[in-house]
Order: sequence, then structure tokens, then C-alpha cells
Amino acid sequence: MDFFMVNPRHFKISDIALINDGCEQTNGVFEKLIYLIKKCVLHALSIGPIPIHVAFIMDGNRRYAKKNNLVEGSGYKAGFFSLVSMLNLCYELGVRYVTIFAFSIDNFKRCPEETRFLMDLMKEKIESLIMDENNESINIANRFGMRVHFVGDLKLLDKPLRLAAKRIMEATVNNSRVVLSICVAYNSTLEILHSLEECCEEKCDEIRVLDESGSGYGLIKIRRDYLKEYDDSMCLINLEDVERNMYMAIAPCPNILIRTSGENRLSNFLLWQSTFCYLYSPFVLWPDFGFWHFVWAILNYQRSCFYLDKKSKQL
Repeated sequence: MDFFMVNPRHFKISDIALINDGCEQTNGVFEKLIYLIKKCVLHALSIGPIPIHVAFIMDGNRRYAKKNNLVEGSGYKAGFFSLVSMLNLCYELGVRYVTIFAFSIDNFKRCPEETRFLMDLMKEKIESLIMDENNESINIANRFGMRVHFVGDLKLLDKPLRLAAKRIMEATVNNSRVVLSICVAYNSTLEILHSLEECCEEKCDEIRVLDESGSGYGLIKIRRDYLKEYDDSMCLINLEDVERNMYMAIAPCPNILIRTSGENRLSNFLLWQSTFCYLYSPFVLWPDFGFWHFVWAILNYQRSCFYLDKKSKQL
């Protein structure tokens, strides 16, 4: 009998159930196959040089929502799932440091409603990272052995978000497998200015202590006369002082910086740290950034890393 001539009414409920079970089994086998392929790809990648530090500018969330006719804010929620996926990939690949640009100082210029939505969403997602293990959404931070740092002028954040950030930093202080730096109320101009202010305060305190002990005249005299006879050894503030007081002193310079949506600018993000960083700018929007985009980024980094390392050692 020709299969295509069978009357659908002749099917029994049990027949339909068997067909559905067969489809589910097929899907299960297909998913396992995809999982194994991805595992093999990650293993192959690990043979080459693996970046120690990967940074992300998560661009394109609003455009994703507009493109897919979603309600305002849905793009950011979709972007969070991409972030968790990237954290998982970095963990499996052995990346030690991950930095994300979550909220720029410039974002405060957006409309108050959007700013409030972003603050509330960040608080919600921060709490989900340290959710109790009895909950179905298991504690992501502990699963990855992830220590979380918040980077930026946290005083600019509202109190609930500051408290949430403090809680997760305290809750993950003993984790060391992966270090996640979340840049909020941040830009590089602010970071460099902050570092210089900290350096000046440190040196002023040192000079004040020396003055009180009667031995600070030499240092003050250097500051008065250094224009007449300049010597590097006379600098009260040196490069090591500046870098030690940077917000991002908690991590080495990034090896690769990924900015989605095809933008080729850094938007005042990690300017000090990205001199010898490989920049990768795929045209895909952040919520669509997935496994194969990440793999291609790492492959491109592996092609360029020896040249970048050589250039960095020439300084």
C-alpha cells in the first residue's frame, strides 16, 4: 500500500505516540552528536595557544530586539544567555580571565527608563549567578569556580545594585578557576584618572610622613628641580605605580577583545590594556554570538598571537 495514500484517520493514538517518541529519540541522538562535535573542536583548539584573558564588548542587544520585533529590553535578556554560553566555553577552553563591558559611563546619558531597566536587570542577573543550589538554576559562579569582580566607579550605581555587587564579590572571593570582571559605570578615561589620583594620594602621604620625620626635604626638592635636570630615577610616580592603581590591575592585559555587531572601535574600553590585544569584530549581534563565532575568534587569535607576543616583548 502506498504510504502517501494512507488516511490519517486510520492512525491510532498509540501510533502517533510512537512516532513522537521516535522523533524525540532522533533529536536526542542528534543533540548528543552535536555535543561530541563541539567537544572535539574545543579539544583541537586547545592544542594551539589559548588566550589567558578574553574581553567582550557585548554590542547589538537593542538592535537584536528591533530586528526580531521583540519588546524593548528583550535584547538584553537574550544577551545574558549568550554571556552564560561564552563563560561556559571559556571555562571549557581553559581561559583564566574574562572581562565584559556591561555598562559604560556614557550609558547614563540614555533615557531614565532604559537606565533603570538596565540597573534592575543587572541586579537580577547578578543574583542568578549566586542562586541557591536547591534552585533549578544552579549556582553558576560556583559551578565554574568563578570569582567575580566589579570594575568602575561603583558609587554611581544605585544602592540595590551596589549591594548585589558586593554580595557576589564576597560570595565568590574563594573561587579561583575563572576571574570574571564586570565593567560597570566604567570607561578608560575614568580608570586612568582614578589611577593617577590614587598615585598622587599615595605619594603625598609618603612625603607627609617623611616631612614629619624630618627626612622629606630631598623628595620635595626633586619635585621643585626636576625640570632643570630630569632623570627617570627622580620620578615620584612611575609606570608600575599607575598600573598598580588601575581598576583592571586584578587581571593581565587581554589577549583578545571581541566586539560584536561589526563595530571597529573600542568605545573607551580597556584603552590602556589593549595595546597588543587582538581585536575581533564579527558582524553578528551579541545575542546571536554563539559557539562557531567564538571558535573562529580563537582561530584568528592563534594565527596572530606569536606576532603580537613578539611586538609586546620589544618594548
